[in-house]
Amino acid sequence: MFIVAVANSKGGCGKTTVATHIAAHFAGRGFRTGLADLDRQQSARAWLGRRPQGLSAILAVDLDVEDGKLPKKLDRLVVDCPAAMTKQTVKDVVAQADTIIVPVLPSAFDEDGTRRFLGQLLKLKPVRKNRRDVAFLANRVRARTRAADRLDAFLADLEFPVVARLRDTQQYANAAAEGLTLFDTAGARVQSHRDEWGPLLDFLERCVD
Repeated sequence: MFIVAVANSKGGCGKTTVATHIAAHFAGRGFRTGLADLDRQQSARAWLGRRPQGLSAILAVDLDVEDGKLPKKLDRLVVDCPAAMTKQTVKDVVAQADTIIVPVLPSAFDEDGTRRFLGQLLKLKPVRKNRRDVAFLANRVRARTRAADRLDAFLADLEFPVVARLRDTQQYANAAAEGLTLFDTAGARVQSHRDEWGPLLDFLERCVD
């Protein structure tokens, strides 16, 4: 089983949106996919409850990382991690995940929180020894703004790659309200936004290999 953790100790950076999209991508490719929601707000689980029947199935997984219990008979598991994770929770997530995706918003507050989270990650041996794949995702970016330029400069100084940049759009909120992702939504109107996920999805495929 390949496990992707979507994590950042900074809240509100879009972890649930990223986690649900990765899970929908895996399920759409025919993998037996689970989605675990460790966040107190349980937004990913609520999204699963709204997901229409007939779409690619995603299993809601109750995952207690402290007990180290993992579900069986899954090909892919996506974990929506909580904000303000304790050091022990970060350690447990890293111990079980194969790949960690870190969403970052273009704001000074997110940069500060992400820097602290990165410091936690780098204290862990599996990350320091490159036994875990870690990558950043620039989220809700508005092109040609000072905030976007500052985010690019911030990410360029980090030790892990930036695998994709996603523009800010209401398409994500509209899809989430119906239990959907952009991968479940047809039409040219969202195609350019779907295309932005390509580098991240390619990165995950390389991690599996």
